[in-house]
Amino acid sequence: MATSAAQMAKTGKFGDLRRRLVFLLLALVVYRIGAHIPVPGIDPAQLQQLFQGQQGGILNLFNMFSGGALSRFTVFALGIMPYISASIIMQLLSYVLPAMEQLKKEGEAGRRKITQYTRYGTLGLALFQSLGIAVALEGTAGLVISPGFGFRLTAMVSLTAGTMFLMWLGEQITERGLGNGISILIFAGIAAGLPKSIGGLLELVSTGAMSIVVALFIVAVVILVTYFVVFVERGQRKILVNYARRQVGNKVYGGQSSHLPLKLNMAGVVPPIFASSIILLPATVVGWFSTGDSMRW
Repeated sequence: MATSAAQMAKTGKFGDLRRRLVFLLLALVVYRIGAHIPVPGIDPAQLQQLFQGQQGGILNLFNMFSGGALSRFTVFALGIMPYISASIIMQLLSYVLPAMEQLKKEGEAGRRKITQYTRYGTLGLALFQSLGIAVALEGTAGLVISPGFGFRLTAMVSLTAGTMFLMWLGEQITERGLGNGISILIFAGIAAGLPKSIGGLLELVSTGAMSIVVALFIVAVVILVTYFVVFVERGQRKILVNYARRQVGNKVYGGQSSHLPLKLNMAGVVPPIFASSIILLPATVVGWFSTGDSMRW
């Protein structure tokens, strides 16, 4: 262990790791600051009442991924979801359109074009979703202070700019930080609600609404689920690859063997997010057309 650490220090890997870690932490700080910058024109008290009436709906799912930014209607309210949706659409189109399928086969140049198209799709989806949110908010009495074109334009510009900034920030984390930037932003959004959940659990125990045995059972289940998720994520199957012998001049080199690692969870977290959105969407749409003002969005 000491020898490996000395080698890393000698090669300068510790310095690079430190820079990447510092950049990641600064990026997460910027992300959390942006999640508390509100879009002007909204009554916060009315917005909280709206989300309290939408427990278990698609709004709370998106609010969880945005780290609570949607319930506060901040500039990061849309989060990174438009980028994820655009990525899924581009992946589906690559199997449907011959031109997109050809781009996948062009290597790095094709990948850059697909990435650029994904950015355009993210911009379009962000504009569409921000307009829909602004119109839906205006449909709830007393929620928007000054309804009209000015509020819609402000909401569209603020939310779209926030999403595009998060997309850029995720790409910068991938390039200059640690891990996949988009996945880290999603994790940061979900983890931001963890202190509130822990505080709520402790409050239930202190008031006697929940026994200490049940609380310990919940903690144990969370730990076991986390362990299982990490176990599945790290799981891989190593496929043995044997190379044939080759001759270079008068010399014959023997075949070599290596392993091709195939991850158990190659699709990642995108399919569950997409499936959850589809499952919760019908109930949310039905809620929009109910008579209560708290369920119109």
